[in-house]
Amino acid sequence: MTTQREIAERLGLPVHPPKTEVFDLAEGTNTDPKGHVRTVSRFHREPFGLYLARPLPGQPKIAALESWLLPSLGLRVTRWYWRPGHERDLDFYLDLVDVESGDTQWRTVDHYLDVEVRQGRDVELLDVDEFVLAVQSELLDPETAERAMRRACAALEGITRCGYDLPKWLRDNDIELSWDGQPTQDPVPEPRALPPSE
Repeated sequence: MTTQREIAERLGLPVHPPKTEVFDLAEGTNTDPKGHVRTVSRFHREPFGLYLARPLPGQPKIAALESWLLPSLGLRVTRWYWRPGHERDLDFYLDLVDVESGDTQWRTVDHYLDVEVRQGRDVELLDVDEFVLAVQSELLDPETAERAMRRACAALEGITRCGYDLPKWLRDNDIELSWDGQPTQDPVPEPRALPPSE
């Protein structure tokens, strides 16, 4: 019998194991899902999460990023800095993740669902099709899938209730994010936006 994953792969649908990233505070690095080790410009810890900023050298569209890992909400909140001519209309990008925190190393496991936030205007849930395929292919166990969907619904409901104001919703959850600005030398104009799918 053909599995959902085999069907998805044959059709070229985006099914892959959950992406894992490692953030090494001692080494000052971020190991991405493909195993590439990137230098982080800055890490900063707060009781509610971990901030990181890093440039994206060699990336033709995105110059840099800033992210907060928020274990209690199961989120990675990111602001993208686009190279001139590649700007997209987006203020925050939220990945639904499990976050494991440690003294010198943090780790995230992505659960496929993502949320785009355009401050004061709208919020949108993305990649539900990929999430469903991952569940059908047993890449996510039922407990993890339910946890990811509950977190996504809580974020959508909360941000919407706050007038599409992500910082306000986070403050309602006792989280006050600060942003250092673009961690690279090249000037990149606003707005920030979602990176292209790989």
